Amino acid sequence: MADARFEDGGENPLKLVALDADGLEVLASLAQDAVFSADAMSFDRRRRQFGLLLNRFRWEDRAAAERDGRPYERVRAALVFEDVLSVRSQGIPRGDKDMVLSLLSLSFAAGEDGMGRVTLTLAGDGVIELQVEVLEAVLTDVTRPYSAVSGKAPDHGE
Repeated sequence: MADARFEDGGENPLKLVALDADGLEVLASLAQDAVFSADAMSFDRRRRQFGLLLNRFRWEDRAAAERDGRPYERVRAALVFEDVLSVRSQGIPRGDKDMVLSLLSLSFAAGEDGMGRVTLTLAGDGVIELQVEVLEAVLTDVTRPYSAVSGKAPDHGE
């Protein structure tokens, strides 16, 4: 079985920008259940940029995959935050670069003068907090979609 292609779903790669809390909610809905290894995180203090390279479940394609009887898809995507002043994390073991992390949600708490805090909540009680001067997040698909290895859509139960 060959990997899925963008053309199969009639979709183009995503490239979305969030400049406020509402926009970040859209990115969060598309990045929910993305998985990444601990070494796929990077903070460039000089450029004030924090990024993740994710394996994103294609929520936007789920209904079409079910309708067409084809496998669910994932795609590699970059999630980049600009104007990051500092990064803190909790519940992420240091030194385990092979550990696989799962992104559950993204949120933004505004502070004074546009500054604020972006919180990335991970499965297993992990949290990454970014102090930002202004909210600017970009989600960009960087590969073609591929069949989800598990063959299943993420399920959080009711």
